[in-house]
Amino acid sequence: MNINDFRKVIKKSNNIVFFGGAGVSTESNIPDFRSETGLYHTDDNKAHSPEEMLSHSFFISHTEDFFKFYRSKMVYSEAKPNKAHIALSKLESEGKLKAVITQNIDGLHQMAGSKNVIELHGSIHRNYCMKCGKSFNLDYILNSKTNVPICNKCGGIIKPDVVLYEEMLDNNSIERAVNYISNAEVLIIGGTSLVVYPAAGLVRYFNGNCLALINKSATSYDNSADIVIKDSIGKVLSELSE
Repeated sequence: MNINDFRKVIKKSNNIVFFGGAGVSTESNIPDFRSETGLYHTDDNKAHSPEEMLSHSFFISHTEDFFKFYRSKMVYSEAKPNKAHIALSKLESEGKLKAVITQNIDGLHQMAGSKNVIELHGSIHRNYCMKCGKSFNLDYILNSKTNVPICNKCGGIIKPDVVLYEEMLDNNSIERAVNYISNAEVLIIGGTSLVVYPAAGLVRYFNGNCLALINKSATSYDNSADIVIKDSIGKVLSELSE
């Protein structure tokens, strides 16, 4: 199947699901994790690896260091939706795209206008007090007068509602994602190397007609896909949504 055939599939289908990873947001100047310029190849901190600093145990034991790293490397409040986010929002508004399932925490899909977004790894825009449960927005975290943001109601520590290493994914989000993928006619996977589990395992639930992979590097599912495109995801999705 070539891209012209794929365009015809998109045109005919009203049951498309998109599953995306960090590569969707790199065109909004948010670094990914595993590429040569990605977060996991940073040398900013010699004592701890990024994976360690993004773990639950590090958050508990080195909370101040966690927030220094989190604010500087995980939060890009100036980022704007790119062509990929906008194209997906357009497909949803046309009734073609039923859900966006994302591993990203940046909220750019919603900013582009997408309504049904399943955030497997949470969101930087949601934060909560670990003591009383009060909710806080991103501005509260960024403008906190202390390195560790403190609840203005009870004085408890505020935690971003993102899934750290050693933490479980939200069961409700997983169940919703499985439901959409297993019932989809077309599944488009973009900007993910499909190596992070359990999220990557969701692809196994797809039983539809067309599995499409859009990623600049190879994935373990390339041989199983109906179409594999190694190009800019913003460019490809824009062309498909025209």
